[in-house]
Amino acid sequence: MDRDLESIQEARRLVERAAEAAQLFARFTQQQTDLVVAAMAEAAQAEAERLARLAVEETTYGKVEDKIEKNLFSSRDVHAAIKDLKTVGVIREDAENGVVEMAVPAGVVAAIIPCTNPTSTAIFKALIALKGRNAVVMSPHPSAARCIQETVRVMSEAAVKAGAPDGCLSCLSLPTMEATQELMRHRLTAIILATGGAGLVKSAYSSGKPALGVGPGNVPAYVHSSANIPKAVADILTGKCFDHGTICSSEQHIVIDAAVADQARAELERQGGVFLTPEQAAAVARVLILPNFRVNAKMVGQSAARIAREAGFAIPATARALVAPLEGVGREHPLSAEKLSPVLSFHVVKDWREGMDFCRRLLEFGGLGHTMAIHATDDAVIRELALGLPAFRLVVNTPAPHGSIGYSTKLFPSMSLGCGTPGNNITSDNLSPMHLINIKRLAYERRPVHPSAGGVPAGAVSPPPRPGPAVDRAEVARIVEQFLARRAASRPATTAAAADSAAGCSDRPQTGSEPALHRDKSSPSSPKAVDFVCEEDVRVALRRGAKIYVTSRTIITPSARDLGGAHEVFVFDTTAAPQR
Repeated sequence: MDRDLESIQEARRLVERAAEAAQLFARFTQQQTDLVVAAMAEAAQAEAERLARLAVEETTYGKVEDKIEKNLFSSRDVHAAIKDLKTVGVIREDAENGVVEMAVPAGVVAAIIPCTNPTSTAIFKALIALKGRNAVVMSPHPSAARCIQETVRVMSEAAVKAGAPDGCLSCLSLPTMEATQELMRHRLTAIILATGGAGLVKSAYSSGKPALGVGPGNVPAYVHSSANIPKAVADILTGKCFDHGTICSSEQHIVIDAAVADQARAELERQGGVFLTPEQAAAVARVLILPNFRVNAKMVGQSAARIAREAGFAIPATARALVAPLEGVGREHPLSAEKLSPVLSFHVVKDWREGMDFCRRLLEFGGLGHTMAIHATDDAVIRELALGLPAFRLVVNTPAPHGSIGYSTKLFPSMSLGCGTPGNNITSDNLSPMHLINIKRLAYERRPVHPSAGGVPAGAVSPPPRPGPAVDRAEVARIVEQFLARRAASRPATTAAAADSAAGCSDRPQTGSEPALHRDKSSPSSPKAVDFVCEEDVRVALRRGAKIYVTSRTIITPSARDLGGAHEVFVFDTTAAPQR
């Protein structure tokens, strides 16, 4: 049989099987779902090294030790971030406003996996998809098919052993463009999760299906005169050289203030950067960038020594990265593009305003909406750059790839980074399980449409009673423990500090920058609701085992709402006004 036709038939068969599995999986409880996801994460973590070696052997891209770390990040760190998320049944309830939110699986996910980060991306997409009770069919890049197929096999067996329906996770064994197109356009496919080149992502968005595609990166690292230069250089080289630059959010360019350019140059050379002559830079550009202005696939994820050798010159054995002075941006300057290898450009600017303009041009040339690194201690400059530049992940004083994926920052751990509308993506988020579920909302009337008739038209059914807060056995147990702890604290031998510790919260004075914490009604200090809650406020409350008082007027950031809702941190107070 013709290979293309055979691959199309395989895609149809796997999607149909996945659709049947998705119907069964949709009936799973949160506990059953979490057991499946935990088993998959454990299996992937146990095989992290073997899968990393398979990926390097098959693709020749990157370094085994760094791919191991990426596999562990996708299995260990991502699982830690998603394991407590509510993705089944009622996931949030606003009793005051009468809105109840419920999770509904998307269905069959078509996951397109790249060759640059094959095993780690497959692990990540499998975990976030099944956390939402979806079934997944993966289409591997042909040059990384074997390592991706093995990753899927490891995780699929673990999922089925943990009780998941057979067929909930599968992978094409005959990856062709025709099979990928059939997978994306199949009537039973619900959503596409696409990682790959610009052409593939565009094809996903043109398939007629909802698609979460992620765009290319062309990441500038701006170094301000206030930066700690040795640390900034170390961070940039760490990010650029990690897995030989295969992560799309790795640094591509150093844009630096003239006041510290000489110091940074010396530091780069000390830490393993090799500055190129104009002739060497031109030779490297010819090796890396093809005449059609695409990256040379043979040079992706190769070492600095290999690239220099291909360009016709040798570098010291201690060299980590090639650094080429850059005069401008555009096709006449090939090294101003994304390079997916340990090669950096170096451009000197007068000050941060000129630096912002140059960084904007670099982002517009191939990385709109993706990522930028800022190295500075002047927070006013950091904020100006963040407000003015078209990137949705601006990581500060950290390696760009590690910061953008949530390894060295508190961004949501993710191997798929949205670029928003500037990058022709549907979202600017770090993708998570919440992007692969639908949210159904139950809404009770709160403003009568016919006030003169008591809010209920003649013959209409009376509105249901206002829903109360859901009973949480864990919360009841916590309250009982707090009561017993306070009673024990009343004994003379128990100090006030110990009582506070036993109660699980602090009675320190409230300020405008910290959340109002839940206290027992017997507390002499009455609670005050806050008018703003960010993600860090929720994390502080979680560490202290406390609640945050809010009202209908409280502004809660989306990330804080997701995290707080998942852990039931918020207490809706109808009596207390927001503190000012």
